[in-house]
Amino acid sequence: MTDNFIYLLEKYLDTSANPEERIEFENLINSNPELYKEYKEQKRIKEVLKQMKLKNPSVEVWDSYWLGIYNRIERGLAWIMVSIGVLIILGFAALEFVNFIINDNTTPVLLKTGIIILVFGIFVLLFSVGREKFFTRKHDKYKEIQR
Repeated sequence: MTDNFIYLLEKYLDTSANPEERIEFENLINSNPELYKEYKEQKRIKEVLKQMKLKNPSVEVWDSYWLGIYNRIERGLAWIMVSIGVLIILGFAALEFVNFIINDNTTPVLLKTGIIILVFGIFVLLFSVGREKFFTRKHDKYKEIQR
């Protein structure tokens, strides 16, 4: 079995082979009984896999999963890291924008001041909302109750 046969087999089974590849593959399997046997086996496997369906976990399984400490820590840590990364990128972009505006001599001073206050206010607001969400999440006495 060659790499070319495997390549043609995949394309043939996926019906993505062009006419030349289809003819080449059919010539290969007609001339070699071993390759024909492999083709039939792969075709049967593909049909079986097509009929398989994955069963969704029950609600109880998901509830027990989310009650596990490691699962909550992993998800929480991941969100914290994503949030920090986004804040760093947005902070850097805002800093570069503010530096560009401040260093531009044609921009009026009032506009420069307004932009600086706006950017600072957005960061304070984001920090405040994040801190509030974090605090209420830690102290929510109804967090285990499903709504």
